[in-house]
Amino acid sequence: MQKDEWVDNFETYATKIINDFHLPGVAVGLASHGQVYYEKSFGYRDVEQQLQVTSDTVFAIGSITKTFTCAAILQLQERGKIHVHDPISNYLPEFRHSKDSFANRVTIHHLMTHTSGIPDLQTFPMVVYDSLTEDDFKYDPTISGEKKSIQPLRTTDEYLQYLSQLDFQLLSNPGERWHYSNDGYGLLGIIIERVSGQTYEKYLHENILEPSRMKHTSFFLDQYRDENVTKLYVLREEEGNSRVVASPNWWDAPVMRSAGFLKSTISDMLKFAEIFRTDGIAVGGERILATDSIKQMARVHTWKNPIIRQGYGYGLCVFPNYHGTTLLEHAGGIKGGGAQMFILPEKGLSGIILTNILSTAPTSLMNGMLNGLDNRQVESSHVTYENAPAEEELVTVYIGRYQSEHMNLSVSIKLIDHQLQIQVFDSLIRLKTIQKDTFLLEGTLDCIQFKRNKENQIIALDYKGIILKFVQGGAA
Repeated sequence: MQKDEWVDNFETYATKIINDFHLPGVAVGLASHGQVYYEKSFGYRDVEQQLQVTSDTVFAIGSITKTFTCAAILQLQERGKIHVHDPISNYLPEFRHSKDSFANRVTIHHLMTHTSGIPDLQTFPMVVYDSLTEDDFKYDPTISGEKKSIQPLRTTDEYLQYLSQLDFQLLSNPGERWHYSNDGYGLLGIIIERVSGQTYEKYLHENILEPSRMKHTSFFLDQYRDENVTKLYVLREEEGNSRVVASPNWWDAPVMRSAGFLKSTISDMLKFAEIFRTDGIAVGGERILATDSIKQMARVHTWKNPIIRQGYGYGLCVFPNYHGTTLLEHAGGIKGGGAQMFILPEKGLSGIILTNILSTAPTSLMNGMLNGLDNRQVESSHVTYENAPAEEELVTVYIGRYQSEHMNLSVSIKLIDHQLQIQVFDSLIRLKTIQKDTFLLEGTLDCIQFKRNKENQIIALDYKGIILKFVQGGAA
């Protein structure tokens, strides 16, 4: 396919996704063998002022910050200051539990791979306490209650003391099961500080951002002054209709910045992604990581989802067979920001997609882009699934609301126009059958698995390693 034809097809698809997901602004960047191959901005960084998105617009990158955190850990390992298989008790002696010596069994490796077994400890509202406004309680589904009922955790000492007082059991033995954990990455940030003798933010700036020439990447908004920074937007439901509104305050969490609070641009993130294509060498020629460290990050240490062959390395999701090639990726999502980074080392491709509203759309845009480049239909999936829709009377057993016991997260399964769909936050995503009780979230890299009891009744679903229990049935 000629480039002009590929671009036209992708931009037609991108426009559909932008409309379907109500995206105010989107920035897309793709590099081939280190050179910018395609760059495009859609929509506005400020809808009210009609200010357009550019490749230098600053967005939140959310959990892609975790990839930076793992890179920092491996730099410290290269310098002989730490080892990924050390127990975390070596560095966090105050993180203990009266009923379990798990801190002696959980290693840095377990935190990096989301296999520590530590459940979601519901600390997120506490660590972002000073960022919360009335709007956050009204429109963010991960925050509930009133601000006055939340205990703020502003310092490392407060955070570790709070964790050590909690009464919880591990979800599984360390190393047994993948379970996404922001707290795990919060702990990694504290370990980086204690080993390096610097703040996490300063360490990242001096050892990753500056040598990679990432001049517009920071945790701190005041460093941007009057630069090209996006407004944040949220989706508000009013009388059954969705409306995008500005919600200007950015979230920050001083004790958990290592889990997801970096801000960056398309131009800078293409530089960061290049490190994984070149086995550790930055755009300017400086080595950021040793080749072996890159291999460790890109290796499947655990299967995030074995059914669709979705693995997890160190701060990177790994697909060993994404349409016949290796895909390294990480998504990010936080209030007012959705992001998707990807690298296909064997093809020499790397890219980044940033938006100024939380949704799964960046992953759909990535899939559409990579499909178009390889002459596939834009909505093609690397997962083989049953093309025939499941019978309606069979899929109705899944309909209802599912709630996590360990965090403020719920999803709904609905049947709309004879199509099974999942509502995650503000997004409705169609489900495609992979096998019995297992469905692909169309346009994403994720699937869900329903769980049954001995009586063959649906009792829960597994979403990204999080078990959500069936709590309420619903009509189609």
